This record gives sequence, structure tokens and C-alpha cells, in this order.
Amino acid sequence: MKPIIGVVTSTEVEQNVFYTSADNVEAILRAGGLPVLLPYLQHNQDMSEIASKIDGLYATGGYDIDPTLFGEEPHPKLGTIIPGRDIFEVKIMQKLLALDKPILGVCRGSQTLNIAMGGDMYQDIYSQIDSQLLQHQQQAPKEHGSHFVDVEQGTLLHRLTGKDRLRVNSRHHQANRNVIAPLQICGTSSDGIIEAIESMEHRFVLAVQWHPESMLGANDEDSGAIFRGFINACKTD
Repeated sequence: MKPIIGVVTSTEVEQNVFYTSADNVEAILRAGGLPVLLPYLQHNQDMSEIASKIDGLYATGGYDIDPTLFGEEPHPKLGTIIPGRDIFEVKIMQKLLALDKPILGVCRGSQTLNIAMGGDMYQDIYSQIDSQLLQHQQQAPKEHGSHFVDVEQGTLLHRLTGKDRLRVNSRHHQANRNVIAPLQICGTSSDGIIEAIESMEHRFVLAVQWHPESMLGANDEDSGAIFRGFINACKTD
């Protein structure tokens, strides 16, 4: 049977509609999973039941993250936040981690994973980092790989792709800052931005700062390998 993948949805401030992009659905289907869109549940028991029923969690991209979750107040460059999503996403991740079920995060999903495990993040890399940075909000088609990421050898990301360097797309102004064990950094860009993190203690917990689901449209082999590895880890048979 195909594994059931819980997909964290997006919404607007009014929270009238929960949605995700077709790229996210297609990425899970293409890799052999069955995507199920998750609304932002509020009750702990409901979240526990969902966590017990899905085989893996896919944390998608979206708006900015509430900085009070990691003890900071909002920076002037902080964008739109959806508090209900932030709380749900962190809590459902923690439940999947406790069950040792696979998690794949992209873009904002990389940051929420880090926060769920005790880390923190830059609210705006361009105003909080005093060095020259690459263009991390690319002015190019979403499937275009606009910069490179160096991959740490021996990591899950390296095993999945078999490469020391990946070409990735980039659509973010926030990024992880302090990464705490059992997470480790497994990919960085040439300007030092953390581009990928993974757990050293779980079967499959990986999060990347870019959008591999978009790069699948260009038949990117590395993006396909990441999703296939995730879905394979979610299989229970």
C-alpha cells in the first residue's frame, strides 16, 4: 500500500481556506505516496490521532514564522505570519519526532523543524547578517536552479543525491541560525546560509531551504531523489 503523507497546508490571514500548490501534491504522488491535506488542528488529542494515522509529514513553504516561538519579538522586516499554522506545525512535528516517523520540510518547513527541536532563525537574513549575501529571492522561473549548495559527506542528503554540490532554486528571506543536536547542518550556500538540516537520531528527518517540488518540473534528478527517499522511508510494509 502507498504511504499516507500528511501535507501541511497554507492559508491567508483570514484562514477561510486551507490550500497547497499543485507542485506539492504532484511531488508526493510522483514519488509513490498519497497526499492528505492537513488543516490546523487545535486540540492535542486530534493532533495525536492524526500523527498516529499518517506515515510521514511533508512541511511545505509559506509565510513567515512567529518569532515569539523562539523568544524574540518581531523584526521590522518580518512579513505575514499565521499563528495558528505555526503552533500546529511545530506541535505535529514534535509528535512525529516522538513516534520516529519521517519528516520532509521545504523552505519554511526547514525553519519550523529547527524551532520544533529547540533551534532559532533569522527573521530577515539581509538585515540581520553583516556580510555580502547571494540573491536568495531569485528573479527567475521557480524551477530554475539559481545557486549552489555544498553538501556534507556522510549525511542523509549526501546519500540520497550522491553529490557534494547541488544546484537549487531560492525563494526566501528567512533562514535557520542556531541548529541544535540531534539536528545537524548538512548543506550550506557559499555565503554561509544554512540550506539543509537533518536529524542524527531519527530514521528520516530532513529539511531543505529550497523548493525541490518546483524543480521537479524541470526533471531535476536530485529533487526526485529527495522525494523518493522520503516516501520510501514512509513505507511500513
